[in-house]
Amino acid sequence: EVQLVESGGGSVQAGESLRLSCTASGLTFGAIDMGWYRQGPDVKCELVSSISPGGEPYYADSVKGRFRLSQDSAKNIMYLEMNVLKPEDTGVYYCAADEVIAPPAPRAADCLQWIQLFRSWGQGTQVSVFS
Repeated sequence: EVQLVESGGGSVQAGESLRLSCTASGLTFGAIDMGWYRQGPDVKCELVSSISPGGEPYYADSVKGRFRLSQDSAKNIMYLEMNVLKPEDTGVYYCAADEVIAPPAPRAADCLQWIQLFRSWGQGTQVSVFS
């Protein structure tokens, strides 16, 4: 059974940084897609960043140049390093894993409804950015 646990969220001032961790068990890093989704208040679920086996990370335009996804295969941890945080980065961040990680369908009501279609997902970690 694949299990994913997010950590590292918190409350910060705009311009500061946070590093999120997604600790995985029951899967082999580099064998399937993994990604980070974000559910902000009163906004649609967004695929923030993802990575496919052997590929380069994908980043949403809203975070390109500020966020960096990385994986530590030895520790089975996927990281999301978030720099120059903005208030609009506020939300619950979820990690997910499956054969294909894709942006949410337009009909998806929220992130949880979408990511529960995948093989595995975490419970999320809250990030709050204050101006």
